Amino acid sequence: MQQKVEFEQRVHKALSDSQLRQNFRSTMDGLMAKRSQAFPDKERLEKLRLQGAQIRANALLKLPELLEQLEERCTANGIRVHWAETVEQANQAVLKIMQDHNATNLIKGKSMVSEEMELNHFLEQHGIEVLESDLGEFIVQLAGEPPSHIVAPAIHKSRQDIARLFQEKFPDIPYSEDVETLTRSARDILRRKFYEASIGLSGVNFAVAETGTICLVENEGNGRMCTTIPDVHIAVTGIEKVVEKLSDIPPLMELLPRSATGQHITTYFNMITSPRKEGEKDGPREVHLVLLDNGRSSIYEDPELMESLRCIRCGACMNHCPVYARIGGHAYGTTIPGPIGSVIEPQKLGLDRFGVLPTASTLCGACGEACPVRIPLPKLLNRLRFEQVRDDPPDNTMGKGSQRSIRESLVWNLWSWANTHPALYRLGCLFLTRLRGLVPKQLGVWTRVRKAPAIAPKTLHELAREMGIEDE
Repeated sequence: MQQKVEFEQRVHKALSDSQLRQNFRSTMDGLMAKRSQAFPDKERLEKLRLQGAQIRANALLKLPELLEQLEERCTANGIRVHWAETVEQANQAVLKIMQDHNATNLIKGKSMVSEEMELNHFLEQHGIEVLESDLGEFIVQLAGEPPSHIVAPAIHKSRQDIARLFQEKFPDIPYSEDVETLTRSARDILRRKFYEASIGLSGVNFAVAETGTICLVENEGNGRMCTTIPDVHIAVTGIEKVVEKLSDIPPLMELLPRSATGQHITTYFNMITSPRKEGEKDGPREVHLVLLDNGRSSIYEDPELMESLRCIRCGACMNHCPVYARIGGHAYGTTIPGPIGSVIEPQKLGLDRFGVLPTASTLCGACGEACPVRIPLPKLLNRLRFEQVRDDPPDNTMGKGSQRSIRESLVWNLWSWANTHPALYRLGCLFLTRLRGLVPKQLGVWTRVRKAPAIAPKTLHELAREMGIEDE
């Protein structure tokens, strides 16, 4: 209940912020338009979506063996693989690598899994300075905020917000609201840090089991700097990011950037298969891959809900979601917001804690239609709504049945019983029409933004008889 109250408070705060709503509305409209332009041939798009869905579904069906193959190939290539069942284990794995190299600062590329781990906070507690090098992540780090979008972390901020933030944090830099000037200022600050850090960390877009290759997609070049300049590179990823073959990557790369930002291809596409070899002029001398579970195995056990693990983190579902576009990412209170976050996060963190998120949807279907790998998001949202109120949960994982109300269950059982007894149903309808004036004008949360439903003065059977239509 507390989580629901806090969610409603965050939603009302977002809805009352006109600047925030304007920022999101204009940006979402732009991203949707760019995606549409990037896929002019709708038939070709559907074929690509089907191919992408098949690639991801195939990888999930073979996930246990592909993860073993990935570890084997990575190890043979010289990449050290670390398994982490929990966030705590993943954080400890990163910390140990830092301590083994006596490193006191870490330069980071964009990584949603590190946000899931709350890695920055963890390392700072152990005296390690962490700096985000992705511009959007850098901005929200300066502001002390989590990302509000998985692709564009600072999407909720206007250039005026960023200009004021830079002036506050870097008073020596002249105030400017010009986007290029702000970007150049951030780049000058970050470039010095790349050369000071001995360890860099990145996320992973895809991990290829066949070759032991880590694939990293980016636009700014900071990911490549994080993975080549420091002597040690740490990549952190969820176990679901594995794909079977290198040939699976091109179709996914056709879908990912176009779905995310409307680009045909990102500025940089990095493929990391080993540490620096003898005779090579750049690259890390050590590469570590941290594979995080954190509830993904539990999701994997359900044949239907496991479809949510197909996600390639493009953010298209958020861009097209009418709810997300109005309340933004912070209102959800989770690492991943929007439709996909409302499916994944309650499964990982429990429906008893985040069961309100699946209800933050109109079930309009826009997210499912936009998903490049055809995750049936509306169906999964509906499934989770059912899971939290069902009366026969098979176990207590995910907080199943946590929102079940005995009173509500009794009402529905009575409704079901009445509708299976025709005589009782007709008598009930007759009483409702005659006593319609006693129906209250306020019906809980339903009538906060709606009028109470008006009951007709006559039943359907009465109207039919007046028209000369007799009951059979």
